[in-house]
Amino acid sequence: MKDYYKPLPDCVTIKDSSIDGLGLFAIQNIKEGSIIGISHVKDDRCEDGYQRTPLGGFYNYSDNPNCENIVDDNHLLLKTKKDIKVSDEITVKYLLYNPTK
Repeated sequence: MKDYYKPLPDCVTIKDSSIDGLGLFAIQNIKEGSIIGISHVKDDRCEDGYQRTPLGGFYNYSDNPNCENIVDDNHLLLKTKKDIKVSDEITVKYLLYNPTK
């Protein structure tokens, strides 16, 4: 099979969320400390200085998240804070804004 663009890593999928709209869910167990992928790319043309990737566009906010964004030179990386089991929703405490305010 030829290589092709995959907007999401193999370990996650998008489906209906009980938090808000659509969410990002594990379809494989993911160990604590794993980098799931790039959620945002530095882009000064954007209001907050970052362009979301498909990965960054679908995770939901939580005050008690199971993942975090790690700031890299030109990216925000999505990293697990704890073990995530199949069917768990991926959640993050947003860095760029707080949706609860």
